[in-house]
Amino acid sequence: MTAINYAGLNHLALVTNDMDKTVRFYRDVLGMPLVGTTGNRDENYPHRHYFLSIGRGASIAFFEWKDIELPGRKDSGIPASGIQFDHVSISVDSDEDLENLRKRLHDAGSDVSDVVDHGLLRSVYATDPNGISIEFSVPARDLDADPWFDDADPVAAVREKQAG
Repeated sequence: MTAINYAGLNHLALVTNDMDKTVRFYRDVLGMPLVGTTGNRDENYPHRHYFLSIGRGASIAFFEWKDIELPGRKDSGIPASGIQFDHVSISVDSDEDLENLRKRLHDAGSDVSDVVDHGLLRSVYATDPNGISIEFSVPARDLDADPWFDDADPVAAVREKQAG
């Protein structure tokens, strides 16, 4: 069996219904640099998807789905219902690792995607036995060193920083 060279967490994808408030909290209160924005492109990608750096190439990412109702506050480790988590993305070292992993998942009978080139990373997607969506990614760029802002209609918190 070919070894896969895992390289840590790429991003944890969460859900918000207010990207502006989310950016202001994570960037302005917690001090996490906003390193990537995308979305608002067409009917196939009408939502925002923003990335905030947590260092060493990893980020917390948020999808903005304005019409969802988020669950109320809960303490950690206490069961709850509602959608706040979308998927976890795990980095691998190379395109070869990504293809070997895609083949391994396919050969094991998993429902796995082809390689998807997102511009800022290349990924394959699968679902674990618990129904958790997993993305495996090879970064195409270091967002900490080379941020990527591609949202066609960024939230006010982003426009204000770009203007100032």
